[in-house]
Amino acid sequence: MRMPASLLSLLAVLFFIPLPALAAGASSVHDFSTHWAGYLSLAIFIIAYALVILEENLHLRKSKPVMVAAGIIWTVTAVAYAQIGDTHTAEIMVRHNLLEFAELFLFLLAAMTYINTMDERGVFDALRAWLINRGFSLRSIFWMTGLLAFFISPVADNLTTALLMATVAMAVGGTNTTFVALACINIVVAANAGGAFSPFGDITTLMVWQKGLLQFQEFFALFVPSVVNWLIPAVIMSFAVPNTAPNQTSAEGKLQHGAMLVVGLFILTITMAVCAHNFLHLPPVLGMMTGLGFLKLFGYYLQRRTHFYYPDVIEGNLEGKTLELEETGDRRVRNPKNKAAYNIFKSMERAEWDTLMFFYGIILCVGGLGSLGYLAVTSELMYVGLGATYANILVGVLSAVIDNIPVMFAVLAMQPDMSHGQWLLVTLTAGVGGSMLSVGSAAGVAVMGQARGIYTFFAHLKWTWAIALGYAASIWVHFWLNADKF
Repeated sequence: MRMPASLLSLLAVLFFIPLPALAAGASSVHDFSTHWAGYLSLAIFIIAYALVILEENLHLRKSKPVMVAAGIIWTVTAVAYAQIGDTHTAEIMVRHNLLEFAELFLFLLAAMTYINTMDERGVFDALRAWLINRGFSLRSIFWMTGLLAFFISPVADNLTTALLMATVAMAVGGTNTTFVALACINIVVAANAGGAFSPFGDITTLMVWQKGLLQFQEFFALFVPSVVNWLIPAVIMSFAVPNTAPNQTSAEGKLQHGAMLVVGLFILTITMAVCAHNFLHLPPVLGMMTGLGFLKLFGYYLQRRTHFYYPDVIEGNLEGKTLELEETGDRRVRNPKNKAAYNIFKSMERAEWDTLMFFYGIILCVGGLGSLGYLAVTSELMYVGLGATYANILVGVLSAVIDNIPVMFAVLAMQPDMSHGQWLLVTLTAGVGGSMLSVGSAAGVAVMGQARGIYTFFAHLKWTWAIALGYAASIWVHFWLNADKF
């Protein structure tokens, strides 16, 4: 299931040197697609990915099977190459894969740490409380949560955004399960659509950007198709949402000290990543890690401030104490019971480590299959047999069933010769195709867990036809609006 995830996730990098270029740096890439090593590796990958798909049923974290599969596949690959007297190609290829993962890992870790810090500082709680306390009708909440999901996901990633907005929908909807289910479907579709026109909105968009196939500003050509992708199913579903007031409810959310500065630092960090890539031709991860360094320095300030104002917090002597106002010079500061001192490493601990390790397994599995010749075979079948347009539309359909990350990673590894319009098309379809099924995106899977028993696979499937209409319309709008890019 597609993860950012979370967060953010925001987020990521998986770029491949074209196989011919890679071959030039080592020995030629041999075709083992009809060899025992190829059949065995393919079978191992299929079994591992079947376990990933059944994660919710087996309660087996998705990173575990793909990490094991990656090790076995590369062992088989090395043996196959050694049998033909080549002891270098497999090593060079796997080192290249590891470099790709290292950049992805550091990029996502920085983004996830920022998101977790904003959560710890109360940014998301304050937004949720504001929405709940405004007294909007259920239909208004339906539209507002969808609209916010669409515009927050390009920065905070589709997974984090979907979870935040789903929390609002559940708090407002209460026992009105029909509204909650419809709102969750709308949020998932909106978050995925919003993430499609920004390099930071989804893993697949970041993959394309960091590969250098599209410049940062080129992604915004997908804004209108993304809007269409969300609006068509949203309009259709809105007729099923009652225009009545929700049950009276309220929520509290308070920004902690430095919350808005953390938001500002996150924006600065994104700007540095973009500038490093566009103007200095450096990997975007350099800007992200520099921004993480700024956050660490600010975290030091927060720790020292807590030590000065709340010494009991540092000493761990809060048990049994109540909220009280303390004199601190000419200021009176509220000393919160059970408040822990800020520690940035706690925010880093809360990163989606299962997701990060899943990416490691996927990158190495797909890279191993590519070194055995399967990506060249697939590229021939899809992009030569079907043509780029039909192949890219098929990528979106496959994303709903399998997952968009390995599908897009495989496309990038194939490196088909396509126009910018076609690369934008596959970016769009891979980003929004997963919305057609609840299990097709990380946002959908996460919200199913959050609204368990209400937002379900079959509740989403009931509206798949409307989402598919939006999918088809967004592709048509892209061809019409961006015809000059083909």
